[in-house]
Amino acid sequence: MNTIIRTRFAPSPTGFMHVGNLRSALYEFLVAKSQGGQFVLRIEDTDQERLVEGATDRIYQTLEQVNLLADEGPNVGGPYAPYIQSERLDHYLPYAKQLIEEDKAYYCFCSKERLSSLHENSEFSGYDRHCRNLSDFEIKENLDLGKPYVIRQKMPLDGKTTFHDEIFGDISVENKELEDQILIKSDGYPTYNFANVIDDHEMHITHVIRGSEYLSSTPKYNLLYEALGWEIPKYIHLPLIIGKDGIKLSKRHGATTFEALVEQGYLTEAIINYIAFLGWAPSKDEREIFSLDELIEIFSISGISKSPAVFDYDKLDWYNEQYIRKLSVDDFKAWIKDEADKFFEGKEYDLDLIAEMLQSRITKKSDLPQMLDFVKTPDAFNPEMYWHKRSKLNPEIAQKVLEAVLNEIQSLEFDHDTIHTALMDLGKKLELKTGTIMNPIRIALSGRQVTPGGSIELLLLLGKEESILRIQKIIVELDSYNKNQIKDEA
Repeated sequence: MNTIIRTRFAPSPTGFMHVGNLRSALYEFLVAKSQGGQFVLRIEDTDQERLVEGATDRIYQTLEQVNLLADEGPNVGGPYAPYIQSERLDHYLPYAKQLIEEDKAYYCFCSKERLSSLHENSEFSGYDRHCRNLSDFEIKENLDLGKPYVIRQKMPLDGKTTFHDEIFGDISVENKELEDQILIKSDGYPTYNFANVIDDHEMHITHVIRGSEYLSSTPKYNLLYEALGWEIPKYIHLPLIIGKDGIKLSKRHGATTFEALVEQGYLTEAIINYIAFLGWAPSKDEREIFSLDELIEIFSISGISKSPAVFDYDKLDWYNEQYIRKLSVDDFKAWIKDEADKFFEGKEYDLDLIAEMLQSRITKKSDLPQMLDFVKTPDAFNPEMYWHKRSKLNPEIAQKVLEAVLNEIQSLEFDHDTIHTALMDLGKKLELKTGTIMNPIRIALSGRQVTPGGSIELLLLLGKEESILRIQKIIVELDSYNKNQIKDEA
């Protein structure tokens, strides 16, 4: 076998990049790079009916975005080009005909109607090998008549096929359970299994890494390698990714594509770091935060688990928070700007202030509208919010504080230091704790007890005019509430 480790990521361009596909690409990249090997990208587009326009470009963009850069591939070239299966069609039929000549494959002329009737028989599953032993005369006659055909491999009828997987160990399958698989379809295109084996061999792939759902197909691959007299690559089957409910990850669990996660506001570095731990863990390092270069350095096949990996959005949120906190202020501002622009709908706003308020508090970019929606409309007046035992706050004191604050800020220049000094001085003058001054302001401006940023940041964010209007409104609400309380007590 080739002494240089060569892995390949071979997606089908049928839509967006799913989390499972991205994890496969990441592990294939890490297996190769951690051992000084080569990572190959191949586009498997032989299933023409499922192709989605633009999907191939999305694959290139995604891999570039997460920095899983291929050493060879359709977009970078290489010694085994072309790397798109539909451009390699002349590679497959000769091998299929070689197998026919060696009596290891055969022409099958069964019509769709006949095959459908077989499947309707509940006691039979698979193909009944009707054309397996046609005479040379029958085959020639059908070919001369231009009868449509597929080419099938002659699978062994008895015994077992055993293969070794680096994660799951030795696995055996009874050959009688294997259907004579199709190699070349009636449209002349190779099947996925056949093209896969040919391309892996011709591209000198040493390690085939894919999801554990392909374990049952692996004997078919191996029987093809054996029939063609080729060396079998090493297999690494990855554990299933499931949701918290124990069911295979799907749209029902939320965003499951890379594009959707990015759109929701997850950083690419956080996604990759989290996905690396979906079925793998370092043997000696208890850290959870790793850059891609650090993953290359520490990755080993022995760290891959057999057990299903649970995709936990709470854990992904945690990863995202760690990476957000590590961003420079300028990078954070650049990252949230599009979301902030959309939220403020063309109105002027202070991006520096927004960044200062959110960077230590936000979990993902899409949280910005919910965290700042009080800017557009504060929550409804709730007198219960103005009760706070520790700071000795109640609605009556809150009203007096807000009246004093209103009187104070009406003549102030609106900048942080000026507002801060004025409010601190007000607290001393009223002989009240800082919290007793600040909390009523926060609640009056937002309708909430918890907000991103404190009272001063909220004043600056809303601006002088809007802040005064909101405080005036709440003073009226509190006055009415307090007077009603006095009447009730009387």
